[in-house]
Amino acid sequence: MLDMKFIRKNPGIVKEAIKKRDYEFDLDEMLSVDAEHRRLLHELETLKEKKNRLSAEVGRRKKEGLDADDIISGLQETSNEIKSIEKKVTELKERLNDLQKSLPNIPHESVPVGKDDTENVVVKRWGDIEEKPFEALPHWDIGVHLGILDFERATKITGARFCVYIGAGARLERALINFMLDLHTTRHEYKEVLPPFIVNSASLIGTGQLPKFEEDLFRLNFRDYYLIPTAEVPVTNLLRNEILPEDSLPKYFCAYTPCFRSEAGSYGKDVKGIVRQHQFNKVELVKFVHPDSSYDELEALLLDAEEALQLLNIPYRVVNLCTGDLGFSASKTYDIEVWLPGQKRFLEISSCSNFGDFQARRANIRFKDKELKKNRFVHTLNGSGLAVGRTVVAIMENCQTEDKTVIVPDALVPYMGGIKEIKAI
Repeated sequence: MLDMKFIRKNPGIVKEAIKKRDYEFDLDEMLSVDAEHRRLLHELETLKEKKNRLSAEVGRRKKEGLDADDIISGLQETSNEIKSIEKKVTELKERLNDLQKSLPNIPHESVPVGKDDTENVVVKRWGDIEEKPFEALPHWDIGVHLGILDFERATKITGARFCVYIGAGARLERALINFMLDLHTTRHEYKEVLPPFIVNSASLIGTGQLPKFEEDLFRLNFRDYYLIPTAEVPVTNLLRNEILPEDSLPKYFCAYTPCFRSEAGSYGKDVKGIVRQHQFNKVELVKFVHPDSSYDELEALLLDAEEALQLLNIPYRVVNLCTGDLGFSASKTYDIEVWLPGQKRFLEISSCSNFGDFQARRANIRFKDKELKKNRFVHTLNGSGLAVGRTVVAIMENCQTEDKTVIVPDALVPYMGGIKEIKAI
């Protein structure tokens, strides 16, 4: 969340940021609640000082054998006032906290202003997008033909937006997970972690999913437990409420997890295939860095995610998300979008974001600044390295042949036990 002191001093900047995001938020209400909260805190402090003086006077009079009934009456009245104001202070504090948690991050100055994804800016491209000499098929047709994706049985087992991977399909998914983990832990120096796939509400508040996006989460009945929507949540919260030595920064973590999303509000979007599932696998990259280097770290994070696609020889482009398409917690985001010849469109396969101190402030993750001699909030970043199911989609559509065989990328062959082609059996 944003620092309340910053908001008070810079309401114009915050209002402009809200406007650029095309986000509905009543900042005037927030400032009014904050002002009333601070006014009552001052009044409360004055009353407590008065209570202390009256208590001392009662003690003095009783010690001297003097009548103190009038002072005691005033003391009781002051105590009642204190209780009443304390209740109002608590209510206002809760309201202020709710408003702070609902206010999005301020976009970085390098983020293009725009209303939605149509105004995102392409900043680079990699690989050649070539027309195949045959009619390229979407992955759901290829997957069913090859017998490696089964949507009907998944619907029988669970429901819509699930898929069973079979045979070489399951092997391909597993191969990609291991390939990505090995790449990021050996060449990019991330430390691998295997976190819980269930988190509490405090963790989701820390990364910004709660309270704003509760409808997108799967909550477990009768417990303060949620299935994770992304490994970003448990990995970022590894350091919640901790103060790190400055020389321990930066910290890089990498994690494979399944992810669970209700996809509320996405009805009609990508209903076919495995692009938008309720359950999917992802390899996530998370960074905790010094505030002075966070935007350089974002560029490095992007390159780490890109390398996975380059090694797989999948063409892609990188877009700088505009203010209207920027995620709630992010100050800047690059999306990597792969080309899908079977659908003749680009598909987001990774989002690499810098959150500044927005998440760290919510999760209370700090470091000891040696020069300033005080504790400061770290900057957090994360990116998919990559979304595994969508990488399967990209391989199936880009590496298909006219007879519907899928050629396994060279980098994956060792992970596939030497299998170079996936053919119908």
